[in-house]
Amino acid sequence: MEATAERFVEFLRKSSQLVIPIYQRAYSWTDRECKQLWDDIIRAGETDAISAHFLGSIVYIEQGLYQVSSQTTVLVIDGQQRLTTVTLLLAALAESIPDGDEPYDGFSERKIRNRYLTNPDEDGESFFKLILSDTDRKTLIAILKGVEPPVNQSVRISQNYDLFLDLIKKNPSRFNDVCAGVAKLMLVDISLTRDQDNPQLIFESMNSTGRELSQADLIRNYVLMSLDHELQKRLYEDLWRPMELDFGQEAYQKHFDSFMRHYLTLKTGVIPKIQHVYEAFKSHSESEQTIGHDTEHVLKDVRKYSKYFCRMALGTETDNNLNMAFQDLRDFRVEVAYPLLLQHYTDYDDGLITKDELLEVVRLIEAYVFRRAVCSIPTNSLNKTFSTFSASIDKENYVESVSAAYCLLNSYRRFPSDDEFQRNFESADLYSFARRSYWLRRFENHGRKERVPVDHYTIEHILPQNEKLSTGWKVALGENWEQIQKKYLHTLGNLTLTGYNAEYSDHDFSQKRDMEGGFAESPLKLNKGLGQLANWDEDQIIQRAKQLSREAIDVWKYPQIEDSRLNRYRQDSTKTRYDLTDHEYLNREQVRGLFETLRKEVISLDPNVTEEVLKLYVAYKAETNFLDVEPQAHGLRLYLNMPYPEVDDPKRISKDMSNVGHWGNGDVEIRLANESEIPYAMGLVRQSFERQMELVE
Repeated sequence: MEATAERFVEFLRKSSQLVIPIYQRAYSWTDRECKQLWDDIIRAGETDAISAHFLGSIVYIEQGLYQVSSQTTVLVIDGQQRLTTVTLLLAALAESIPDGDEPYDGFSERKIRNRYLTNPDEDGESFFKLILSDTDRKTLIAILKGVEPPVNQSVRISQNYDLFLDLIKKNPSRFNDVCAGVAKLMLVDISLTRDQDNPQLIFESMNSTGRELSQADLIRNYVLMSLDHELQKRLYEDLWRPMELDFGQEAYQKHFDSFMRHYLTLKTGVIPKIQHVYEAFKSHSESEQTIGHDTEHVLKDVRKYSKYFCRMALGTETDNNLNMAFQDLRDFRVEVAYPLLLQHYTDYDDGLITKDELLEVVRLIEAYVFRRAVCSIPTNSLNKTFSTFSASIDKENYVESVSAAYCLLNSYRRFPSDDEFQRNFESADLYSFARRSYWLRRFENHGRKERVPVDHYTIEHILPQNEKLSTGWKVALGENWEQIQKKYLHTLGNLTLTGYNAEYSDHDFSQKRDMEGGFAESPLKLNKGLGQLANWDEDQIIQRAKQLSREAIDVWKYPQIEDSRLNRYRQDSTKTRYDLTDHEYLNREQVRGLFETLRKEVISLDPNVTEEVLKLYVAYKAETNFLDVEPQAHGLRLYLNMPYPEVDDPKRISKDMSNVGHWGNGDVEIRLANESEIPYAMGLVRQSFERQMELVE
C-alpha cells in the first residue's frame, strides 16, 4: 500500500480511467450530502485563509504497486460516492460556462472536459475518465455526452446533476468561488497491490465512517471482491444482478438486509442483529467452505431464497390465492415469520407440499400472530419461535406436524385457544389496534371471491364517539349511557365499515339504519343484520360482538388436529411427574414459608410466567427457564439463567457458578435463608427475567 496527498483535480487529470467494479453499490448520495459538499466548496473558495478542503480518500487496486500517473485503468475500492459527486459537479460547471470563457484558471468548458472528465484521444468507453457500475454507467455517460438519458436511468445520478445545474444557475455570483473551492479539494491517493494487501479488510476499515454501507453492500463486496475478474463478472451477472433486479432499486435498498437476516436465521438457527448481518454471513460462508461449498454454491443458495422472499414480501407471487395470503401477512407486518415462511416456500417449491398445504400453513402463521396480538401476548418470543420452528416439521406429515407444533407451544409462545381469542376479541379496543385496517379487510373478505376494497371505506362507530350524545341515544342506552359508551365504544360489537361516514354523523340508530346508503342497504358482510334491528343498546352490542367473534375463529383458525394424533408429537409423555411434596425440604415449615413467599413474588412478575416442578428443583419459565429454585435443608438456592458478568449486584450476594457443577440452569447462584432477603434477591431475579424477554434487534 502507498498513500499520497493529492489535489482532487490533479488526481483526475493524471488518471487514465477510474472504474467502479461491478460489485460496488450503486451511487447513493442524496440532496443532503450534495448540498453539504456544495457549502464546503463555497466556503473554501471564498476564504483565502483556507488553502485546502480535505474530501477523503480514494482507494484503488491493480496488479503491482503504482500511482495513477502510470496512465492505466484502475479499480476503485473506496471513494466512488465522492468521486462521482465531484464528477457531476464538474460536468455541471462545464455545461454552465459560456463558450470561450475561463472564469477561473483551468476551469473553461474545454479544459474541464478534456482534463477532468474525458480522455480526448480515446474512443468508446475509454473516452471517459470515470466508468460507473452497471446501474449508473449509462446515465453518467449520457450526461457527459450531452444526450438524453437512457429509459431506465439512474435517478440519483440525474437528480444530483440537475441539482448542481440549479445551484450554479441560482448563484451566478458564486461561480468563481465554486471553481476556486473545487481547485482546493484534497484527497489521499491510496494504491493497493493485490498480492500484498487484503482489499476486503481495507474496504471494511475505510467504510467504518461516512455514509454507512448497507449490509448488502458489504456482503456483495465480500463475495465478489476476491474472485478473478471473469468469475466475478459471471457470478455478478448470473446471480447477484438478477437479485437486484428482482427487488428493484428502492426495495433492494430497503429490504435486502432484512432478507439476508431472515436467510441466515433459517440457515443457522441464530437471529443476527440487523447491523451484524454482514459478520453473520461471513461466518456462515466460512463454515460452508469448510464442508467444500465454494462461493458460487453459497451465492446460488442465496439467489434461490431471494426469489421466494420477493414472491412473499414484495408481491411477485403469481398464484392469486397465495398472493392474497402473503398480502395479508404484509398488511399485518409479520416480518418475524419470514425465516419459517422461507422454509415453507422451499418445501413447496421442492414438491414436498402442495399449493393448498402451503396456503394452510401460511394462514396458520397469520392466525397465530393475530390471535396473540388480540390477546395482548407480548411479542418477545415470536422471533425465537419462528427461528427454530422448522425443526418441528415432519416432512412426511407436514401440515399435521406443523399444526401439532403450534398446539404444543405454551406460556409466552402459546397459540391462543378459541375461548381465549373470542373473549379478548369481544372486549379489546380494536379501534386503537395497530393494524385495524388489516383485521377489518380480512374479516370482510373472508370467503369472498370478489374482494371488497376496504381502503375505500372508513370505520364507523355505530354508537357515536361524541361525548355529547343526542337525547335519542341517551334514551336508547338508558340511564347508564355514559358507562356503556365508555366500555363498548371501540370494541368489536360497535365497529363496522361504511362509505357514508359523513352522512351517518352522530345520528340516532334508526336514521343510520334507514337513510339512503344506511345499514339496511349496506352490501357489506360486517353490516349483516343491522338493518333488521329496532334499536342499538348494550345488549345488541354484546350480541353482535359474540356473533362476530364466532365468525372470527373461522377466519383466524386454530390448528386442526385430533387429540389422538397430537399425543404422538408430545415429548416425554411418559416421564415422571413431580409436585412440591416430592421435595422433602419443602415439608419443613421454615423452608416452605420462605419458598411460598418467593414463589408469589416470582409468579407476579408477569401473567405468563409458568412453574414446573422437577425432581431436583422448581423451574420458573417465560421464554425458557429464567430461575431455578433448589430447596435446601435451611433455605433455598436460586440459579439465574444469565451470564454472571451481566448481573448488577451491588451487595455481591450472588456467586459465579460458570465453572462449578450444580443443578439448575444458569451461571448465577443466590442463597436465601430468610424472607428479609427476598426483596433484594427479586431485583436480581427480575434482571434474569427481563434479559430473557428482551427483543432481538
